[in-house]
Amino acid sequence: MNNPSTFTFAKQSIHRLGYGAMRITGPGVWDYPRDREGALAVLRRAVELGVDFIDTADSYGPYVSEELISRRFTPTGT
Repeated sequence: MNNPSTFTFAKQSIHRLGYGAMRITGPGVWDYPRDREGALAVLRRAVELGVDFIDTADSYGPYVSEELISRRFTPTGT
C-alpha cells in the first residue's frame, strides 16, 4: 500500500508536502531577494531536511526562483 503522503512520478516516490519557492524571490514576489546567498541557503537546508518537491512558477520574480534553484542544484552551482 502506498503512503498517502507521497505520490509516484517517473518511478520516484515524492512527498506531497513540498517547499513553495515563491518565498525565495524579492519583496512582493518580484525581482531578486535582498539576500541571494540566504535564499540559496534556504534551498540547501530544505533538501537537507528531506524536501524532495519544490513548487515554483515562472511568475515568481519573474523567473528568479527557477534561476536560484538551478544555481543551487546544478553541478556548477553553489
